[in-house]
Amino acid sequence: MSFEMTKGLFKYDFTDQHAILGIPLDAEFSDIRKRYMKIARRLHSDTCSFEDQADKEWANQFLSKVVNPAYNKFSKESDRKEYNLLLAAIGKRVAKEVKMQFDSAAARELATAKDLEEAYKTAVGKLALKQYESVQETQDAIDQISELNMVYLLRKERSGGVISAGSATKTATPTTTGTATTATPATATQPVEPAQPKIAPKKSLADQSCDRAQGFMDSKNYAKATLELREALKREPKHSRAHALLAMCYFQQDQATMAKLEVQKALASDPEEPTALEVKKKLEQALEKAKKGEKKPGFFASLFGGKKK
Repeated sequence: MSFEMTKGLFKYDFTDQHAILGIPLDAEFSDIRKRYMKIARRLHSDTCSFEDQADKEWANQFLSKVVNPAYNKFSKESDRKEYNLLLAAIGKRVAKEVKMQFDSAAARELATAKDLEEAYKTAVGKLALKQYESVQETQDAIDQISELNMVYLLRKERSGGVISAGSATKTATPTTTGTATTATPATATQPVEPAQPKIAPKKSLADQSCDRAQGFMDSKNYAKATLELREALKREPKHSRAHALLAMCYFQQDQATMAKLEVQKALASDPEEPTALEVKKKLEQALEKAKKGEKKPGFFASLFGGKKK
C-alpha cells in the first residue's frame, strides 16, 4: 500500500509532518495533540466511517504508518528541535528557487496575499476541515497544505522572517553592499548579528534504544526489539515510548497479558502516547469480538479469565 506524496515540501525529500496533520507551521504542541487525537479517531478501524472496506484498510494503515510517526516527531522536545532545524534549512533551499511553480489555486493566492499570516492560517484551516473525509481528499489536502507551507516559507525567508513553534516572528536582516557597510546615526537601529544555528540535543541512550527497537520491529524481529527496549527501561524505568513499543512487541508475540501491563505503564507516564493507545485499542477490539461469541484466540485466555484450549 503506497502513501507516496510528491508535492509542496515533499519535492525536497522532506517529510512535511505539518501537512500530514493539517496544522500551520507555527502550531503549539497542545494544538498539535488535539489535532492528532481528532485524526486518530477518524482513521482508527473501530471508529472509521469510510464505507468501502478497502478505504477502511487504507485509513488504518495510513494512521499507523504516516499519521502516528508524524505526531511522534512532535511529541518530544528534542525531536521537535531537530525537525525545526530541518524545516529552516528547507526554507533557505526553497528561497533559492529562481521560479516557483504552484499546482494549487490556494498556493497561487497565498503567493500574492497582502496579509500573509492571516491568509496562510485561513487557507490551512479550510483544507484541514475536510482533510480526512475520504482517501482522495486526504491525499489532495496534504499536497495542497504542503504547497501552502512551501509558499509561506518562501515569503518568510525572502522577507527576513523567522518561523518558530507557537509564533511567527520577524527578524530584521542587515544588508551590505560588497564589503562596505553604511554608517548609521546613533539613534538608528544597528544591524543585528545573525543568530547562530542551534545544534539539536543528542538523544538519550533510552531514546536511541527505542529507535533501534523500532528498526527491529519494522523487520518483525521482536525478540531483538524486546532486548533493546528492556535496556532502555533499565536506564529510564518510566520511559513511556519504551513501554509502549514493548507492549506492541508482546502483542505481536501473542503475549496479551504482558502487552496490557506495558500499556498501563506507558499511559501512566504519558496518557497520550500514540503507540500505547494503538495497542490498547487492539486489545479492546479482541475483547469485543470475544463478547460477540467469536472464538477466542489462545493468547487472550488470561485476559478473559478462560483457559487456553
